[in-house]
Amino acid sequence: MYARVSSKEQEKEGFSIPAQLKLLRDYAAAQGMAVAQEYVDVETAKQTGRTSFGQMAAHLKARPDIRVLLVEKTDRLDRNLKDWVTVDELEVEIHLVKEGLVLSRESRSSEKFMHGIKVLMAKNYIDNLSEEARKGMQEKAEQGIWPTKTPLGYRNVDGPDGKKIIAVDAAVAPLVTKLFEWYSTGTLSLKELARKARAAGLAHLKSGTPVPVSTVQTILRNRLYTGEVEWNGRTYQGRHEPLVSRELWERVQAVLTGRNASKHRRMTRDFAFSGLIACAQCGCSIVGEIKKERYVYYHCTGYADKCLGLPAECRRRHLREEVLEQQFTELLGRLYFDDEVLEWVREALRASHADEKQEHEQAIERLQVEDRRLQARLDAMYVDKLDGRVDAAFYERMSSGWRAEQERCRREIEQHQSANRSYMEEGASLLELARNAQRLFAGQEPREKRRLLNFVLSNCTWEDGRVTATFRQPFDLLAETTAIAARSAADGRADSAKSEIWLGDLDSNQDCPGQSRKFYH
Repeated sequence: MYARVSSKEQEKEGFSIPAQLKLLRDYAAAQGMAVAQEYVDVETAKQTGRTSFGQMAAHLKARPDIRVLLVEKTDRLDRNLKDWVTVDELEVEIHLVKEGLVLSRESRSSEKFMHGIKVLMAKNYIDNLSEEARKGMQEKAEQGIWPTKTPLGYRNVDGPDGKKIIAVDAAVAPLVTKLFEWYSTGTLSLKELARKARAAGLAHLKSGTPVPVSTVQTILRNRLYTGEVEWNGRTYQGRHEPLVSRELWERVQAVLTGRNASKHRRMTRDFAFSGLIACAQCGCSIVGEIKKERYVYYHCTGYADKCLGLPAECRRRHLREEVLEQQFTELLGRLYFDDEVLEWVREALRASHADEKQEHEQAIERLQVEDRRLQARLDAMYVDKLDGRVDAAFYERMSSGWRAEQERCRREIEQHQSANRSYMEEGASLLELARNAQRLFAGQEPREKRRLLNFVLSNCTWEDGRVTATFRQPFDLLAETTAIAARSAADGRADSAKSEIWLGDLDSNQDCPGQSRKFYH
């Protein structure tokens, strides 16, 4: 049995872990199963390396007689792709009790595919939370509020509405202003300026260590000190008090730019496939370089010791970027599926959304209760302050902590509401990504091409001018499906093939059931 919650706060609430364990124990008893071991994690599944998860995997590897794993539902077990692969390699029978699903080597391909979709949806949910946090920071910047930790010269404080704002740090701000004034003369180097700042007492607030040259340069480049907020490449008028004038800041930039212009900078180019592919012979990375100032070729770096004796085999072999791009384009074309399959998976997503929606609504209700409880405390404390039963210092200390908790609750409510609204939309987008991967790949910049390939493919290697790649789950099932459907269409039995692929036992016709499929070009 495996149960998990994602934070200490959820563990303290006392809801999730006991409920999961009771559900799993009751299920085991009803199925006549003897529970060999229970594992519980109170950690996020966003990253690999969960303590009990690793212990459970080791236990299952050491005990071939235990072949059943009980878990409440998909996202308790898998919220990142690496852990999914770890569980898949254990070759155990997984009972997702709340979802009413049993996954094994003999499961239908449709069930495996939908499980894979749910894992990716769980990963997308975590990514969505991070995205929502970034959106909140962007909104603050647009309102003229610095959205993160302040640099030297400012400090984070609570505003009149309880939200975090920044204010001038009276002890440090004058020194920061002096930095700009000293450097604007053009008579000091950055090293000399840093020594002068340290002599004046400028140091990091928490550690008390003197500021290094790099910090001094960062301060001089920071537009925040002019009263503006620069965020994600755009500048907004800030609500905070400036420490230097715009004219002084621009003079400092001119001095910095003038000195940097005298240094030669090596121009670099973003190669779409550098670092994405490994050499099949030695394992080193395949990297790109420009030949004759216009042609892009890829070759093995040849840094490994085993490459030293193979100069002709590894280091001297090159491949044009156009050839690599064509091979990746053909690989992504194997993910295309027709409207009938698209509609079938959409229906399955709608069915799975009901359970997700209920969980989000329960979480929202629980957080709203907590928000109201905190507000009642704040109101009662305010009355006590007015009546003189508590002093101002005690009120500020207690109310500050409660407002921070209240802000956390409201932020999590927004995240759950957003995740609930976007579940179907993101699921459909994921399917459209696979279906249109080939077309999307063709029109992207190098960085986006690399991101798309990393999302869909793994274990990319290169040998004798040919790329070998493994589709990540569940894209491997999509690729296998489209390949079988294409062969069946050629034989004139496309309808029966679809029934076999999505509803029948596809794995019985495969040489290596349950394993990721490799494709070659």
